[in-house]
Amino acid sequence: MKKLLSLLICATLLTINAAALPTMGELTAKSAALYDANGQMLYEMNAEEPLQPASVTKIMTLLLAMEALDRGDVQLDTLVTGSAHAASMGGTQIWLKEGEQLTMDEMLKAIAVGSANDCAVAVAEHLAGSEDAFVARMNERAQELGCTSTTFVNANGLDADGQKTLTSARDLALISVELLKHPKILDYTTIWMDTIRGGEFSLANTNKMLKSYNGLIGLKTGYISEAGFCIATAAERDGMTLIATVMGAPTKEDRTADAAALLDYGFAHFAPYTPDLSAALLPLPVRMGQGETVAVQAEPFSPVVVAKEEAEQVTTEVHLPEQVEAPVQAGQALGEAVVKNGEKILLTIPLTAAEHVERLHFDEIYRAFLRAALMKQDS
Repeated sequence: MKKLLSLLICATLLTINAAALPTMGELTAKSAALYDANGQMLYEMNAEEPLQPASVTKIMTLLLAMEALDRGDVQLDTLVTGSAHAASMGGTQIWLKEGEQLTMDEMLKAIAVGSANDCAVAVAEHLAGSEDAFVARMNERAQELGCTSTTFVNANGLDADGQKTLTSARDLALISVELLKHPKILDYTTIWMDTIRGGEFSLANTNKMLKSYNGLIGLKTGYISEAGFCIATAAERDGMTLIATVMGAPTKEDRTADAAALLDYGFAHFAPYTPDLSAALLPLPVRMGQGETVAVQAEPFSPVVVAKEEAEQVTTEVHLPEQVEAPVQAGQALGEAVVKNGEKILLTIPLTAAEHVERLHFDEIYRAFLRAALMKQDS
């Protein structure tokens, strides 16, 4: 009987075999990346080069805000006060006044929809005490997410006085993947037009792809002259969410065209794949148990994205022992289902016990032995 160790990782995703796919058309941007919402890389072009992201920086500010909301550190009706520093921000803003208070909800709306630099700093100061302390959190979180080309220097991407925020198309995709784990963010990134300050100040989304691209759900645009036109965008179609990041496009139109081309490529050539686990979920015999079998369950997982051209090659291997020894605890690791494309592992799904099975006590074993002996005599 094969002994299997308890698994700590629910899913392991690898990159698609790009050589088996049609090539991407020419892009105008300096770098670009296409990922699915599970963090699976589908396409990259110069994706690890550190470049300035401009206001796309704010996806990290929004991520930290969403995480603070989830922890209960703040609520949507929490009042956030504008400081003199926040009010001094230039660029796109809502002209926040020193001492002015807006709810966290209004601040997030202004950041996500209107790309308000002043509100991004106000939220940063509220959550961390100062913008510098918040930036330290931004960089720490980036490292936790596996970002390798990222250095944040402010909360909004409005670089000035020698500042230079740096990140990459790949890193922006990883941050976007994490941001989309918070469904509340879509309440903001999908807004086309809205108001704050009791209807006195109008907001119009800087991401015009919301109206021009089918299924778009966000996320953030950016531009300063040093960075060019940048975007981290996401779209949902046919049960699949894709993230496209573009950095250093020459014009706004080029940025839109590149992002649309990436998403079009993804939806044309990839599809979500849910493995058939029927063979993995059959009851498993239990030795010395009060029940003869234990029900097997698969731990929650998301469909893996596969190239449509390779879908027929995908197989699922089930690794389970022939039987398990009682007692069995509910949730106990029993084995795994491995989804593969050839020799490449696409997804590993832990298989666990769906119920508890007690071990037979001595008197129960003795009675069972007597019954078996008597039945043998009667025959």
